[in-house]
Amino acid sequence: MSTADDEREPVITGIGVVAPGGVGTKQFWELLTDGRTATRTISLFDATDFRSRIAAECDFDPAAEGLSPQEVRRMDRAAQFAVVAAREAMADSGLGPGLGGVDPGRIGVSIGSAVGCTTGLEEEYVVLSDGGRRWLLDPDYAVPQLYDYMVPSTMAVEVAWECGAEGPVSLTSTGCTAGIDSMGHGAQLIREGSADIVLAGATDAPLSPITVACFDAIRATSPNNTAPESASRPFDLHRDGFVLGEGAAVMVLETKAAARRRGARGYARISGFARRSNAFHMTGLKPDGREMAEAIASALDEAEAPAGDVDYINAHGSGTRQNDRHETAAFKRSLGERAREVPVSSIKSMIGHSLGAIGSIEVAASALALHHQVVPPTANLSTPDPECDLDYVPVTAREHPMNAVLSVGSGFGGFQSAMFLRRAEAL
Repeated sequence: MSTADDEREPVITGIGVVAPGGVGTKQFWELLTDGRTATRTISLFDATDFRSRIAAECDFDPAAEGLSPQEVRRMDRAAQFAVVAAREAMADSGLGPGLGGVDPGRIGVSIGSAVGCTTGLEEEYVVLSDGGRRWLLDPDYAVPQLYDYMVPSTMAVEVAWECGAEGPVSLTSTGCTAGIDSMGHGAQLIREGSADIVLAGATDAPLSPITVACFDAIRATSPNNTAPESASRPFDLHRDGFVLGEGAAVMVLETKAAARRRGARGYARISGFARRSNAFHMTGLKPDGREMAEAIASALDEAEAPAGDVDYINAHGSGTRQNDRHETAAFKRSLGERAREVPVSSIKSMIGHSLGAIGSIEVAASALALHHQVVPPTANLSTPDPECDLDYVPVTAREHPMNAVLSVGSGFGGFQSAMFLRRAEAL
């Protein structure tokens, strides 16, 4: 890497999180390191008739989080999450509200989402169709914001308005890898010089009847309704599906040179990113993990890092049999013997799977792990699957010296993404 390229390496200098178990980065990190789970019986709607009636919900009060009545009326729940997370990230970065003093034309936004404004769309459909009784919908009952709900990019626009961004603004929707892919895109905008600051992250609020019904239909979610707190069990022999979640994470990215000039605290440097697709099946994964392994290898190549540099892996770890075994194979294939030496964990065991948002939430967790030198645990892992024979850090967080972390994502459609982060305390 040339000196000029090194100076434009993207650095995470601010983190904002809205997650199950608590709003804010501090509450999020405390939940993870305590090994507590935020999964429970669904309370956002009546889920009595569903096969899976559990989820990881956010205890989110938009007014308490500083959103005005007009903002609450205008924005879907997912957009509200994104704006609140963006505000925290800007404050945490030291740049303050609206990133004051920065040329607006040099500020970008990169937001990811899998299902967009699902909550608002379903609520409006119920009203317009008179509870589903009418095939022809009456537009006279529609809220003025219905168009915004139909176009997911409006969520990125809300974040852009919040920070005054007049540079590149985009929304990435690649299913369950959208969060890590949006971070990768934001990092590339920094690296190539298209922006000096990017607010990057993802948001999803998929906890609605239509989403739960869809995953019920393919039997992908856990039916462990009697013990929701232990239902998400990645890498455990007795796992029976993933647990839906919701949330958002937004981070401030800027060049290493800019962060150094203003004496900013750096959580992590984004040194490598890559993604692949398996061109195989909409929901299926091949057991050899080849596509994820290739994404990992490519991310390490971009970072000019050997496998031995990986000190911790923040896994996708959804808690489905095919994903957990696919990931295990991918780590062995890409890292060789190093895979058996590196701690691996899945935070979905505690906060569920928030679809497109989870990739950014996991990058935030990875950056915090580097910053605090602590590996979050895999909660509920009591009986390891013999085919998942790596160090999955069961139940209890672990202090562990780390200079670099690998975060990976996997999504329906065959999407596989990997991001390599390095420590950034010394910029």
